[in-house]
Amino acid sequence: MLAPGCELDPDQEVVRTRPEDYFLRPPSHAPCTACGTVMTIHIVERMALVIPASNSSMRSDRNTYVGKRFVHVKNAYLDSMDEDILYHLDLGTKTHNLLAMFGDVKFVCVGGSPNRMKAFALFMHKELGLEEAEEDIKDICAGTDRYCMYKTGPVLTISHVMVIPSISIMLHELITLLHHARCYDVTIIRIGTSGGIGIAPGTVVITDIAVDSFFKPRFEQVILDNIVTRSTELDKELSEELFNCSKEIPNFPTLIGHTMCTYDFYEGQGRLDGALCSFSRDKKLDYLKRAYKAGVRNIEMESTVFTAMCGLCAAVVCVTLLNRLDCDQINLPHDVLVEYQQRPQLLISNFIRRRLGLCD
Repeated sequence: MLAPGCELDPDQEVVRTRPEDYFLRPPSHAPCTACGTVMTIHIVERMALVIPASNSSMRSDRNTYVGKRFVHVKNAYLDSMDEDILYHLDLGTKTHNLLAMFGDVKFVCVGGSPNRMKAFALFMHKELGLEEAEEDIKDICAGTDRYCMYKTGPVLTISHVMVIPSISIMLHELITLLHHARCYDVTIIRIGTSGGIGIAPGTVVITDIAVDSFFKPRFEQVILDNIVTRSTELDKELSEELFNCSKEIPNFPTLIGHTMCTYDFYEGQGRLDGALCSFSRDKKLDYLKRAYKAGVRNIEMESTVFTAMCGLCAAVVCVTLLNRLDCDQINLPHDVLVEYQQRPQLLISNFIRRRLGLCD
């Protein structure tokens, strides 16, 4: 990070890797033109989840696949391991037949709440008309208390709890799992709740770009003693496809906009009701209004790392539970809150059924 008033030498080259590259390149050591301090800068444009099997496009239209895009992890160390233990998922390459268990997965839906994700798995079981009895849908990660995971047909549903570190751990092991299972043409969607900015509670926001607390489309990760910056842009065609699906649902307010990701629920989101508060109401409102002007329409705590790791084949769909320009606390009646929380699930169910050709 640059100190106030510091800026990089405009002639200093900043390292940018290819969008599909997982490997870290040697860092740049860039002098600050204001104070002369040498800083280590390392920028990576994207950490891609999938790569095409050929140079041909994945789809000639939204329903036709051309070739396969396998989940691909560029980590040379994985290939040299005798066994890969996915500790937080209670799975492993020697203890489980990952290809048989997960090889047909085409959609992965992740969300914070374990109960909500179980409910979504049961909902998808019904929506897909699967023959398997509901009581047979078991938590695949029951051997651990970190996350829960359910599989209904080609849909894998996983909880990630809250905030960036928790979802990051899950995503590393999820991506590796999909790689070991030889999955291809996978779409990953985060569904959840959020705080709206300048929009009515109950509005579903489909993220086009995830931004940080400075309204920048980036995710910064400290790796060893380097700061790695990754892009957080999403597949615009997928966002538009989801938006078009929302139009088929009556009384379903939906928009496409920027989502701001913060590191906590209270001070990081400008709330006045936490145990600590070091700013005024006026400063809070000024910040949120600047966020709205920058295109931000909702706030949550996972989207930047999610989009950085999965952005080429992913989407974020969150419902808003309040307008942060009006209040900080969620005070909706329970039945209204439940109905709002089901809205992203309803949209994603419609999207998946349409992708699978099950819509009338």
